[in-house]
Amino acid sequence: MDAEHRAWMGLALDATVRTHASSDVPIGAVVVGPGGDVLGTGWNQREELGDPTAHAEVQAIRAAAARLGAWRLEGCTLVVTLEPCAMCAGASVLARIPRVVFGAWDEKAGASGSVFDVLRERRLNHWTEVFAGVREDECARLLREFFVTQRAPRTNSA
Repeated sequence: MDAEHRAWMGLALDATVRTHASSDVPIGAVVVGPGGDVLGTGWNQREELGDPTAHAEVQAIRAAAARLGAWRLEGCTLVVTLEPCAMCAGASVLARIPRVVFGAWDEKAGASGSVFDVLRERRLNHWTEVFAGVREDECARLLREFFVTQRAPRTNSA
């Protein structure tokens, strides 16, 4: 595994901390520019914003596009703690992002190689190089711990 990818995944993991104030699933993402600089950071904000499109990847892509003043993110890398879903993989393709690095696999809704493979769909106008399983154990553990906490029985303190 590439040391650069592992370091970038650390930044995506750091972004998950921003979800602690809400009940959003702890997923973080960064868009890294061709020179290795972070152009955009995102974290899940669906619950916080009441927006079904406020996934970490979309937030990071929006931030990077705003910073660059352009929708084409050619030469950039999207790094995310969980395999992108169909919407996020599609957003990445539409933004012309040539590389996606992700941590944990999403066996229920992943669209980057598990359930679907939007990123490498040859019928689309843009294809993406995928680096899967980067710091997978850390990313998966974060999600498991979140869901264990969410599903824990609540005690009535009355």
